[in-house]
Amino acid sequence: MARDEACIGRVGVLTVGTRGGDGPGEVHIKIRGGSETFLAWSEKPLPRGATVLVIESRGDRAVDVIEWEDSLDDIPRNPGLQLFLGDERRCSVTVYRHPTRPC
Repeated sequence: MARDEACIGRVGVLTVGTRGGDGPGEVHIKIRGGSETFLAWSEKPLPRGATVLVIESRGDRAVDVIEWEDSLDDIPRNPGLQLFLGDERRCSVTVYRHPTRPC
C-alpha cells in the first residue's frame, strides 16, 4: 500500500503501547472527518494512553510516532525543533521546523 501522507503531523493516543524496536503498538488519530487506528512504531517503548505525534507513514496503515506534549500554554519540547515567529507587520504565522542551516 502507498504511503499515507494525510496522517503525518496528526496527534493521537496509543491504544496499545509500543515496544520500541521489538514491535509496534496502535495509535488512534482523528483524520478524514473521522478517526482511524494505525500500527505505531517508535524508537523507544511508549505506554498505552501516551499522546503521540505521527512523524512518518510506512504505508500499509503503519506509522512512526514520537511522544508529544500537547499544551496550549507551552511550546512543544522536541529536541532539534526551533520556533520561528512571523514578522508581526507582515505575517502572524508560527512555524515549527527542523533547522536546515544556522540562524
